[in-house]
Amino acid sequence: MKKSKIIIIGSILVLLWGTLTYGADVMSYFNKGNDYFNEGDYEKAVKEYTQAILIDPQFMDAYYNRGLAYYKRGKHDEAIADFSKAIGSSSNNAEIYHFRALAYYKKGNYNKTIEDATRAISINPKFADAYHNRGISYAKKGRYEDAIEDYNKAIAIKPGFTAAYFSRGVAYARRAAADFQKACDMGIPVACENMKQVSAE
Repeated sequence: MKKSKIIIIGSILVLLWGTLTYGADVMSYFNKGNDYFNEGDYEKAVKEYTQAILIDPQFMDAYYNRGLAYYKRGKHDEAIADFSKAIGSSSNNAEIYHFRALAYYKKGNYNKTIEDATRAISINPKFADAYHNRGISYAKKGRYEDAIEDYNKAIAIKPGFTAAYFSRGVAYARRAAADFQKACDMGIPVACENMKQVSAE
């Protein structure tokens, strides 16, 4: 009986040691990836995160961070794939939706951008960057009133948000240009001149 117990305990110790080593390897790659990311070496960061994922395919933080590294490298399809994987296990993380929205924006998919930004806002109603991101997507679709409303919300949350002020100014100008164009088409000469001035700016 003693011999059997020794074998069982030994097996448990081997399994425990293997698990500890397994976890240490994953975190080693993950932490190296973070170091490279913080240094701005996104290519090496991707490689380290990928190694962590190969060891533990359920390591969602590695997918998220690799998605960020892909985004920084301009690999938006890969970033979207990794963010989507991370969302699958953490659907209440506003940051992941926000960054996937940014990747969609870079691809010119404004409908998806609006969808993800809206989801981020529903999770975190004080997410100023998500309002701004959704606003610029509305503006790209010519929905200036919606864009201005989002910029207003972003500024209310973060009064020092300079990009939101700039974007709101552009939206006001574009909305004015559309109104001047309509007035010009109706035969008001001064509207035509104002439209040219706004368009030039």
